[in-house]
Amino acid sequence: MKASTFVYPWDVNGDPGAAARIAGLGVRQATLASAYHSTRALTPRHPRHRIVTARHAAVYYPAGPRWEGRRLRPYAAGDWAPGDAYGAAASALAEAGLDVHTWVVLAHNSRMGEEFPDTSVVNAYGDRYPWAPCIAQPDTRAYLVDLAVEAAVRPGAGGTELESLGWYGLTHLHAHDKTAGVALGDAGQYLMSLCFCPSCRDGCTELGLDPDELAAAVRRALEPVWRGEAPAGGWEAVEKLLGAELATATRAWRDSVARSLQSEAVTAVRAAAPEEFQILLHADPASYHSGANAGVDPEHILSVADGVVVPCAGGPGLLTPFAERGVEGSVLAANFPVVSGMGGSPGTLAQDVARAVDLGATEVRLYHAGLASDEDLSFVTETLARFG
Repeated sequence: MKASTFVYPWDVNGDPGAAARIAGLGVRQATLASAYHSTRALTPRHPRHRIVTARHAAVYYPAGPRWEGRRLRPYAAGDWAPGDAYGAAASALAEAGLDVHTWVVLAHNSRMGEEFPDTSVVNAYGDRYPWAPCIAQPDTRAYLVDLAVEAAVRPGAGGTELESLGWYGLTHLHAHDKTAGVALGDAGQYLMSLCFCPSCRDGCTELGLDPDELAAAVRRALEPVWRGEAPAGGWEAVEKLLGAELATATRAWRDSVARSLQSEAVTAVRAAAPEEFQILLHADPASYHSGANAGVDPEHILSVADGVVVPCAGGPGLLTPFAERGVEGSVLAANFPVVSGMGGSPGTLAQDVARAVDLGATEVRLYHAGLASDEDLSFVTETLARFG
């Protein structure tokens, strides 16, 4: 059972013992951030700091000439990851005997949304989501594909894991977030994530829908949600609120946009990468879901990419749709949070991994070696020794 842990460059750079300590967990691979969103991260073992504040989305290497003269381009990191921070960390991890794969965050960029608000998702009420670039917009799609290529295919990397390669919506770990006052459920989250920017309005028109009428229908459908009457269930709840015909039309548009972007990005990365370079997507098997784990059609994505990284914080059940539609040789990586202070359950990791294997997992991902306490990491070491 191959296991990898997620790592930030600042977990390794400036800490001479970090790479060996990570290798000592029993993992064979480090999935190292090369392009990442803003965050505030704990570094409990680093000799120089305990908190790192990444103030905006950035790449952790010097961006190349492909971006010259372009309006949308990646931002350089500040003092939290200066210069080729990715390259320095990757070298240290490789010297410790670990395979290094890139970890690339794509359609999640608050700074771009603040500086170029026209790039953002716009909900049915006209509110912009600056953290969520709209993947239907041609310029945004071009930016995402080129970023996927450049950030994925770094020197020495054996593969990549592409996060948020799809729609991003309402859900967002925002500073001082105050959006949980009404339980939206799957249906409310979907309706509040529908985009009505000019590109998406054009897409509605192409489907024979009036975008103004659709937005009004979405607002009417959300009225019972604001009263606390959100129906339970998955897609059926969306159909109940919006009506089956309109719901199906919106999903058809969004699915086609996401599928085409995913195919285009994976194809571009593969063309730029060396042979045997592994391309995985962080993915959710419900295509109408949005967020870091992009909603995908399992059969389609496993015909395009080499596999998926599947969120298993709530248990490994989301593995099943991929296992049922997988092709021989596909990677099915079960992603477990192992930071107890962030809701992870490292104490039950052995049982969780065993269940994931039963459901078809071929690999394990552990979130996150740099954030976890020593006690959390001891459970990781024990588990990987058992499954090694």
